[in-house]
Amino acid sequence: MLKKISDIAIGANIPLEYLEPYGFYKGKINMELYEKLKNKKDGKLVLVTAITPTKAGEGKTTTSIALTEGLAKIGQNVMLTLREPSLGPVFGIKGGATGGGLASIEPKEEINLHFTGDMHALTTSINLISAIIDNHIFRGNELNINPNKVVWKRALDMNDRALRDIKIGLGEGNGIPRDDHFVITVASELMAILCLSNDEKDFLRRINNIIVAYTFDNRPVKLEELRISHAIMKLMREALKPNLVQTVENNPVIVHGGPFANIAHGCNSIIALKLALKLGDIVVTEAGFGADLGAEKFLDICLPNANKKCDGAVLVATIRALKMHGGAKLEDSEKCNIEALIKGSENLRVHAENLKKFHIPFVIAINHFVSDHIEEVKALEQWCIKNGYKVSFLDGFLKGGEGSIDLAKNVVEMLKTEESHYQPLYDANLPIKEKIETIAKEIYRAKEVVYSDVALKQIAEYEKMGFDKTPICMAKTPQSLSDDPLVLGAPKDFTLTIREINLSAGANFLVALTGKILTMPGLPKIPAAVKMEDEPY
Repeated sequence: MLKKISDIAIGANIPLEYLEPYGFYKGKINMELYEKLKNKKDGKLVLVTAITPTKAGEGKTTTSIALTEGLAKIGQNVMLTLREPSLGPVFGIKGGATGGGLASIEPKEEINLHFTGDMHALTTSINLISAIIDNHIFRGNELNINPNKVVWKRALDMNDRALRDIKIGLGEGNGIPRDDHFVITVASELMAILCLSNDEKDFLRRINNIIVAYTFDNRPVKLEELRISHAIMKLMREALKPNLVQTVENNPVIVHGGPFANIAHGCNSIIALKLALKLGDIVVTEAGFGADLGAEKFLDICLPNANKKCDGAVLVATIRALKMHGGAKLEDSEKCNIEALIKGSENLRVHAENLKKFHIPFVIAINHFVSDHIEEVKALEQWCIKNGYKVSFLDGFLKGGEGSIDLAKNVVEMLKTEESHYQPLYDANLPIKEKIETIAKEIYRAKEVVYSDVALKQIAEYEKMGFDKTPICMAKTPQSLSDDPLVLGAPKDFTLTIREINLSAGANFLVALTGKILTMPGLPKIPAAVKMEDEPY
């Protein structure tokens, strides 16, 4: 049974004067609480990441929630921080993003849909900037903006391929006609800024630094020149506050921010993370998709911005998914196939080796599906032991905290006995191409990186502008370690193609687009929205 959000706050040592309820079961936390707690020692930070995703499922969010419930079961003071779901995947392929079974967060449907309005505030703010830019051009263009060099894109928190490339300003009196583009809200620079800002002051500084366009003489135009940063702050005032909800076992969860990990950096907000570290002795957080994407960006982009370290990780794998990486078809994923399982475990090995490169200890979690065969479970456990990996069997979906105690105990033991020597993979001061190639070769296992003429030209421009000393946010398919979504398993010695590099000056990183990655997804033939036809509303 759900508890009122005030009871969850009290249990998490959040004084009620800092809680702003949104109904009975969710609320906002006033950011002044962090100022009260900032001198308190941080708790231990545990990252949950996973193997390369497949259609068979991995359950990274479910594992994060289950681990939290398991830690609470064994008496640990634990906090969980997660990203907010995007309506694109909710109504597209994935469905909701609140866990599953007895490892879920609540109120599930409200979190998956409008929640506390953060996504709407972001979308509105993004589109206000676009409206101001086009109005400025139409009303005399005092800043001398070149309409063909407006780089700020409109946004919608929905999968809509028809909006990827559009023409605007058509018709008499409707502005200056030009090509424009939409991105999904969670892939926008403003979402990245929300999640990388340390506080309200840092958010304001970052949005002022956003480059929205270039002039006819190629001078960058920053958002501060449009004189709307205070309007954006008004729109985003409530969205900057982290959201408090609960697991089905009434453990506290902070849900805030939601950048995609294949396009953006895939981590919840630093504001939420820093607050959770003051409230919990152990903080569990997850980063999107596999360790090649979300974990790499969490460790190379998010933590350096937060000036925090990672104390350990959990690497999630499912037997079903590993069999697919070993060549089994989705329709055969429930059949016992130890040969495919062991072959597919090479994907697990790559992700484990990647975590070692950041010098953090980790535990492998075998996330249990009811279709798993006991022979397969034993085979995977033996494979892990043989390769020197700590492993836990996790049954959180079916049994909640009770089914997560083994993993919880192993995580506590890891934190007590194995010291983290966390450090980012690369020095942000290295040249742009060297950083890209370090990620491509060390994390993806590429043999070489090739650049389009457009990407090479952009690199030269960013170096001249002084943006060569920033981290790299790789935009890559989550379905493969390579840039080809059809290549499963553990590919190596392939060529990675960089087709374009976008500057996010406010977020302070460069986005390197690989292969055919898109910043506005499309819907499948049968969207999740259609599958909701028989559900109550």
